Amino acid sequence: MANKKHDQHFRQKMIKLRLEEGRTIKSLTDEYHLGNGTLSYWLKKHREECKEDPKLQSETDQMIENRELRKRLEELEKENRFLKKAAGILREGNRQIAYKFIQENNEEFGLRWLLNQFKIVPNAYYNYLKDRRKQYKKQKSHLMNEIRELYHNHAGTLGYRLISDLLERKKVYISYPTTYKYMHEMGIQATLQKKKLKYVKGLIHKTFDNLLEQDFSATAPNEKWCTDFTYLELSNGKKRYNCSIIDLYDRSVIASKNSSFIDSKLAIEALKMAISSHKPARGTILHSDQGSQFSSVAFTEYCKENKIIQSMSRAGCPYDNAVMERYYNSMKNEFINHYSFDTDELLNEAINDYAFVWYNYQRPHSYNNKLTPFEARQAYTRQTI
Repeated sequence: MANKKHDQHFRQKMIKLRLEEGRTIKSLTDEYHLGNGTLSYWLKKHREECKEDPKLQSETDQMIENRELRKRLEELEKENRFLKKAAGILREGNRQIAYKFIQENNEEFGLRWLLNQFKIVPNAYYNYLKDRRKQYKKQKSHLMNEIRELYHNHAGTLGYRLISDLLERKKVYISYPTTYKYMHEMGIQATLQKKKLKYVKGLIHKTFDNLLEQDFSATAPNEKWCTDFTYLELSNGKKRYNCSIIDLYDRSVIASKNSSFIDSKLAIEALKMAISSHKPARGTILHSDQGSQFSSVAFTEYCKENKIIQSMSRAGCPYDNAVMERYYNSMKNEFINHYSFDTDELLNEAINDYAFVWYNYQRPHSYNNKLTPFEARQAYTRQTI
């Protein structure tokens, strides 16, 4: 069966790989494109030659001995790696932990080998896997029900991150990617915000430097506030406007006022509310855009009288007031866009409930490491006592 392609040197190489390296006949046949039965034939001829040649037999015995020695060394190294990883499990004798170890490490060590080390019969391990799959399906069903309930309780307004954060507060732990995956499987997602109305620019009296420069952090309450307006709408189509103020320390809403007019009076009313309820020391920074309401004579004078230092975004740069943008996005995505309001009283009540109940006291905020603004403020108070 020998031919020019498979000369004597090549045949000896194949025999050595089989006898000394322990390679299988199939792997060598596939790798070197040998014909079926070729290597088996060479091995048979080699055994016959060994009977006639003592030196060749001695060389063959040495190859087999080397293979067995290598195999024993590999086994010892494998056992050492295993003991480093599993010594504690072996001492404890906890079968459930052993099952988990086998499941996580069977590719490295081999399933049968691990079962022998732990003295576990295969059927016991396979039954464990069946139970694990049942437990996984049961747990997944439970988590999906929790997600679905929270989603529908909030009228489909919550995204996967906020759902995950709220579940964590109930001691139900599920990662953002898993929450997203399960919501996708159930065909649910947060509804998107409607397109914003076009902003109409008014007359500017005075502008101020941008003191924040997109640094939205604060070391204490009442150090930095930010404010803005947004459009609202009654069920009859009439426009209403909201002016809110947020404390950058903990992202709490400290003022929220609605009006039929988007003017300096509304901005002043919101600032009055913030000053009255929080009584800031002189020097609080209030950041806004360059809207005519915030740059008007009336508003700038009111800030000056109350020792409020104004700061303004660059023209046409909403990122300079990103905290307010995010708050209004959340308010509309999570609440306003899902309901209609027939009267100003209903709208005002709804906005106040969202800002001063849900947002400040119940909704975890990523900036606060998943604490609500109220909890973050409490933590600050405890530290300063």
